[in-house]
Amino acid sequence: MKNLRNVMITITSVLGLSVLVAFISNGQSVQSNDEIILRFGHGAAESNERHLAIMRFKELVEEESNGKIKVHVYPNEQLGSEAEMIESVTLNDLQMVAASAYSQYNQRMSVFELPYLFNSYEEAWEVLDGEVGEKVAEPLLEDNLRVMAYFENGFRHVTSNKPIESPEDLKGLNIRTPEFPLSLSTFEALGANPTPMAFGELYMALQQGTVDAQENPVANTYASKFQEVQDYLNFTGHQYMPLPAAISEEFWQSLSPELQEIVKTNAQKAAQYHRDLIVKNEEKMVKELQEDGMKVVRPPKEDFREKTKGVYESFKKEHGDELVDQILEQVENH
Repeated sequence: MKNLRNVMITITSVLGLSVLVAFISNGQSVQSNDEIILRFGHGAAESNERHLAIMRFKELVEEESNGKIKVHVYPNEQLGSEAEMIESVTLNDLQMVAASAYSQYNQRMSVFELPYLFNSYEEAWEVLDGEVGEKVAEPLLEDNLRVMAYFENGFRHVTSNKPIESPEDLKGLNIRTPEFPLSLSTFEALGANPTPMAFGELYMALQQGTVDAQENPVANTYASKFQEVQDYLNFTGHQYMPLPAAISEEFWQSLSPELQEIVKTNAQKAAQYHRDLIVKNEEKMVKELQEDGMKVVRPPKEDFREKTKGVYESFKKEHGDELVDQILEQVENH
């Protein structure tokens, strides 16, 4: 897609990766002599915790495979958007990706984005790392996508120029959201006017008043300096979003069992490393946002949760009760 293969060759040439002597798809590993090249793409900047965690994966895999696997990391959407990188993995033109946009292949993946599904990171991680996480990811194998681990996107919160203390404060508010069905339906249920737009356009849109508010994890708000154009950070915690890391199934099957174990184990280690980084740094980021003048609001969530119950009913109507009920039961027993 979009001459991605040529782009790969150009990039590796520029980086001086002379070990890459062949790019073979159709289920075979990209190999040079005795080395296996695993190319890993993602959409975050080099300063982001996501990149740091993937670099940790690279370090562990290369060390434990004694250099048999070489991991080449491409951050910052160098190889295309998240959707494009996922498609490249389905075609076995890219070996691995960490991204959110899997719903084009499996709508059930969006179950984790249901509003107020989880109360804490620990609840979410227990579900993702267990039977439910495996069950939700399984259909992706039909599209050559094997989920190795769930990295972290975090809880999403609203920033605005007025305090959001109840759902009534969202009524009529023009708020930028990603173009995810559950994000749109969640804010419609809360009475807001969700407005999808590219993230790169958001700062200017807030500055010019094209939209009144936005919602993102704290790390994104901090990195994008939204405190310069928004007065309030409202801890609505309306959605949790994981970041699945998937590998090409064809590439996976070309690895020996020993190398498969190394890749899988260290993907899970890197995912937990990412989670821990996010949680550790979030408090520090909130403090710095406050020092820059942003006011923090922590509204009670009961009314928000009540207003969004209809989103669950719509999801169940389309995908059935079983998956949602299984998650809710596990959360209740956490």
